[in-house]
Amino acid sequence: MSQAFNVKAKAWVKGRKNLFQKMKQEVNSEKQHIWFHFASLGEFEQGRPVIEKVKSDYPGYPVVITFFSPSGYELRKNYALADHVFYLPLDTRRNASQFVDIINPKLAIFTKYEYWYHFFSELNRRSIPLIVISAIFRDDQIFFKWYGGLHRAMLRKVSRLFVQDAASISMLENIGITHASIGGDTRFDRVASNARQPKDFQLVREFCGSANVLVAGSTWPEDENILSKAIERFEEWKFIIAPHEIKPDKLKAFESLLPANTYLRYSELKENGLPDETKKWRILIIDNIGMLSSLYQYGQIAYIGGGFGVGIHNTLEAAAFGLPIIFGPNYKRFLEAKMLIAENAAFSIKNKDELLEVLNKLKEIDFRRESGNAAKKLVLNNTGATEAIFSYLDEYVFKRR
Repeated sequence: MSQAFNVKAKAWVKGRKNLFQKMKQEVNSEKQHIWFHFASLGEFEQGRPVIEKVKSDYPGYPVVITFFSPSGYELRKNYALADHVFYLPLDTRRNASQFVDIINPKLAIFTKYEYWYHFFSELNRRSIPLIVISAIFRDDQIFFKWYGGLHRAMLRKVSRLFVQDAASISMLENIGITHASIGGDTRFDRVASNARQPKDFQLVREFCGSANVLVAGSTWPEDENILSKAIERFEEWKFIIAPHEIKPDKLKAFESLLPANTYLRYSELKENGLPDETKKWRILIIDNIGMLSSLYQYGQIAYIGGGFGVGIHNTLEAAAFGLPIIFGPNYKRFLEAKMLIAENAAFSIKNKDELLEVLNKLKEIDFRRESGNAAKKLVLNNTGATEAIFSYLDEYVFKRR
């Protein structure tokens, strides 16, 4: 069992110690709250536009956010728009009853994949509206298996399912679930908003200068190995690399693949400023968390990591800035990736030779511009999920219509 898993498991257990005692001390149970639950950080970013609009449209309701995983909780436990942030207690009947007693929800909003039987049952028993947003269904999921009766029962306890595509609607109808509608994916709203007002990092901007830049986000060792070949070949380009893991040993392993005296870490840049002979330093390694979503503004091409492992990371952040996108072969479970490929806005590669082939095409300015424009257009054409959700909430939950 990996050390990383053990660390996460310990954090998972520690975070739930004396949880109800902490909640009772912090939460005013006489007030009704709006409860958001997320599996982890990715789902949080997906639901973030909805949180922001809740605080804007329904300011009288305090917001409670829960996370299942330590990675989401630790990074967002001080999120400014949340009145309270907790771990989700274990899904038992007693815990669900106690949790709902304490937070007294007016409304519960779950995002994409999280389905918990006892929490759903308790909300349903008390007639508290529960919506699931940005959901997407595949025919290999347990809901659609002969032995998935318990999971189908959970879907029936949801007040409204907002799904991403028509295929999900069809699959749900085949199992008798008719309270679903296409609401789209709130991530499109999130990334479009971020692209309109990205954070500016002056040192990064100065590092890039007038060079063409490839921004590689959430890379794993397999990605970094083939990217090192592109770095060798495209000497006139600069590269911003944001590894998925930033532990010292991981960073050193990546740096061992790079030509000497060509790379800097962002922490060094912050401490020492831009070095002389800026052109000589071609690779900037981002050794912190939280910058990536705004770094794409400095690039001409994006590479998204994870496609040689469990699956690609967030492609939409780069697409919103109008960058053509490259990623590895494992993208089939990601609807937005398939949409980008269909529009010639993204390209999947299986090895370093295919990466070099795609990069050679994207060196041509017209081809690169056409591909990037298609990426941005796809994002803008798919915004509006947040408005669809609030149209429902205004009418059926808050009775404003």
